Amino acid sequence: MKLFLYRIFQLFITLPVIVVTTVVTGLITIIGSWCGGSRWWGYWPPHIWARICLAASLVRVRVTGRENINPTTSYVFVANHQGAYDIFAIYGYLNHNFKWMMKKELLKFPVVGQSCAAAGQIFVDNSSPSAIRKTMEKAERTLRDGMSLVVFPEGSRSFTGKMRAFRKGAFQLSMEFGLPVVPVTIDGAFDVMPRTSYLPRWGTIRLTIHPTVAAPVDEADRRRVIDQSYEAVHSALPKRHQ
Repeated sequence: MKLFLYRIFQLFITLPVIVVTTVVTGLITIIGSWCGGSRWWGYWPPHIWARICLAASLVRVRVTGRENINPTTSYVFVANHQGAYDIFAIYGYLNHNFKWMMKKELLKFPVVGQSCAAAGQIFVDNSSPSAIRKTMEKAERTLRDGMSLVVFPEGSRSFTGKMRAFRKGAFQLSMEFGLPVVPVTIDGAFDVMPRTSYLPRWGTIRLTIHPTVAAPVDEADRRRVIDQSYEAVHSALPKRHQ
């Protein structure tokens, strides 16, 4: 009976709220970024949107480790990717201005793609050396004065809740720009909405912000930073997801 009532709640409350607020937030972000710059409009409307969507889904977020980051410092945040609600949790509760590193294919999504572009999100284009160079140049212009980057270095959502190997892209940026890496563990998003599900369920997501890892100084040191970041994220997951 409880599950049936929750499905009714999702149909008439959760889904309409998410759809409407996504469209409205996207339009506000586009207009605001065009008029007043993407630093404020690219973060605060989505920050509020994420919290509304989480509340409408009856999903709580608990955060530990905020003392490990400084709002005026730029970082490369690297997090595991358990499910779709990772985005809501990070946007709503990291409480640090940032840009996403995302696939350029997301530009094709109506409103969402345009709002991400207007907000100055960093789209990865590996189609040619010149495209890669342009991606790096945009990242260098963006990641300064406390503006940070959030990356899911696994590349895509987990099918099992367990972590996969980290790709090197985020750590290459850390090395190129001398930005410290902050590992972030997301736990609970897989239970809320795994990759194989189309509907969320109520629950709690826990964000653990780990101490910073110094930027790698060269190619050889990059492996150390990848391994250290992976171990930090992995250490805060429950045993069933390790």
